[in-house]
Amino acid sequence: MFLGVDTGGTFTDFVLFDGQSIQVHKVLSTPDSPDRAILQGIQELGLTSLIKEGKIILVHGSTVATNAALEGKGVRTAYITNHGFKDTLSIGRQTRKELYNLTPSEQAPPVSKALCLETGGRLDANGEVFDPLTEADVEEIKAQLKTLNPEAVAINFLFSFLDDRHEKALEEAIKDDYYVSRSSYVLPEYREYERGMATWLNAWLGPLVSNYLTQLSDNVAPTPLSIMQSSGGTIDASQAANRAVNLLLSGPAGGLAAVRALAKDINEERLLTFDMGGTSTDVAVIDGDIRLTNDGHIGDYPVAVPMVDMHTIGAGGGSIAYIDQGGLLQVGPESAGAFPGPACYDRGGEQPTVTDANTVLGRLRPEAFLGKQMTLDLEKARQAVSTLAEPLGLTVEQAALGILTIANEHMTRALRNIAVKRGEDPRAFRLTCFGGAGGLHVCDIAESLNIKSALVPRLGGVLSAYGMLVAPHERQLSKTVNQDSSSLNWDKLTETIDILAEQGKSQLLSEGVQQNQLEQHISADLRYQGQSFTINLPIGPKESIIERFHQAHQARFGHSMEMNVELVTLRVRVFAFTHSISMPLLTSAEEGTKSTPKTPAPDGLVDLYQLSDKVPRYQRDTLAAGCIISGPALISEQVSTTLIKPGWTATVSKHGHLLLEQH
Repeated sequence: MFLGVDTGGTFTDFVLFDGQSIQVHKVLSTPDSPDRAILQGIQELGLTSLIKEGKIILVHGSTVATNAALEGKGVRTAYITNHGFKDTLSIGRQTRKELYNLTPSEQAPPVSKALCLETGGRLDANGEVFDPLTEADVEEIKAQLKTLNPEAVAINFLFSFLDDRHEKALEEAIKDDYYVSRSSYVLPEYREYERGMATWLNAWLGPLVSNYLTQLSDNVAPTPLSIMQSSGGTIDASQAANRAVNLLLSGPAGGLAAVRALAKDINEERLLTFDMGGTSTDVAVIDGDIRLTNDGHIGDYPVAVPMVDMHTIGAGGGSIAYIDQGGLLQVGPESAGAFPGPACYDRGGEQPTVTDANTVLGRLRPEAFLGKQMTLDLEKARQAVSTLAEPLGLTVEQAALGILTIANEHMTRALRNIAVKRGEDPRAFRLTCFGGAGGLHVCDIAESLNIKSALVPRLGGVLSAYGMLVAPHERQLSKTVNQDSSSLNWDKLTETIDILAEQGKSQLLSEGVQQNQLEQHISADLRYQGQSFTINLPIGPKESIIERFHQAHQARFGHSMEMNVELVTLRVRVFAFTHSISMPLLTSAEEGTKSTPKTPAPDGLVDLYQLSDKVPRYQRDTLAAGCIISGPALISEQVSTTLIKPGWTATVSKHGHLLLEQH
């Protein structure tokens, strides 16, 4: 049996696969101690005894690293580099948030000067020793650390990606007393600032992640525990403790892993996705596979490790609506979270949220919310929204519609940006929504983007948790080599690739992966001489990869140049799909309308604002493959609700996905 768990800002989602069928569950998250909600869900699913017997494989998407980074709550961390470079993280790239603000507010550096230490062990650009690391240097660093008393230490020496002996020597000398993170392990690539930030983040967050995973592992022992990485693959919890920086998009990556898998169900490759949960919305592009980036950010921090290429905005079901100083209605980014939550949850929340607006407009049904595990208080929702309606001179319904319109515009803008900035036309994709709140907004957003087709996946409300189960075990490894196309040393490149591949394979084998399950994908970052940005391409013969780079540059930027090409960084992805899990076909229990698949009988009629006639409401688990539902209609299920607007139809696929088309 397999259990996927995704911890979100509002809900913690569970998907259980027993080999034939899928069971889903949700509980409110417990941000102060995320494992408490996980253990509660396990108990409510009746899995406690199976967990204690080790009969379940548990895969988890954790927000511990993400939350700590966004809230600035990492541990006390010392940063050690070579002489003359202790200000590297403070100087950064000298970019400003507000380019034309002549009096910007002062920002504290990531690491205070007192915690930045310098020592020997510096190499030059050719990997030759420029300033040796002596025993006296090591003893001096140990004395300084004893005085500063940090909990973690980040080591970032110049050009250590060429030769990491000095970093390893210093790590060996202090690892018994501190949590140590060295750059040649975290990110053996050029650009000392980005490498240093990744190394510092890994050290700054590492003890928190390690403690959390140790506690969770102990609570579910002897059940094996794997953690979703930001790249869309999983890693054993024991190794994840040393890879905190690789977990910053752990939960959202699960959703994209699921979309990558279900794209095969509908035989489509180009999907524009938005994951709308309780706290935020994540948008991304799937074009055959998940797109990764090495230029990501978490808050103000650059994160150069491989992570899913997505953009996150503060627009979720719990996003709070308010009137700003100019008298305009605004939505987000602040969220009501799980506690107190939206006003309609009746848990003490009084501020109006997107969820309250959907409740007021009849789109969320109190009698069919969360499989009747929770009840919604319509009157509390109306009271909250009325605090905005009265100052704006609107009815409660008009104010609620305004809240949704603004939230939709935030998501539309994010989707348009992530597509257009990558040279893509949003209309060439099928809009795909998931997350508990996505289905209520998909038609509005598709219309705003002029997209005529959309997808509401089965289990969309818990899709990230499902993604934990279909994601492969994976390692992403890299090394900067900086070779010119005029003198590429393919023997040396092949040797480096083999070393990286062997590292990844040995790590996966240690997690129980079988040798015959291992696969690998090799790529390289290339650029014209003098450029600072690169294009990643699969590795091929020398002539082939250089020519493909010219073509890729032409396609992306509209021109190519007759210049030497540099092969900057080699990347090796080693992965293994150790079990086969797919979305089950609709079972006989779900074929209640099969006798008339084109015109299913509604479960009831409901009132929706702006529509004069009552709208049919269907239970999704009673819809058979082939059912066609014309809007307007409301489709309820245990973990989400979908609104089919007038002019749209929804066809149920053989896997239970809703394929939406506008006519």
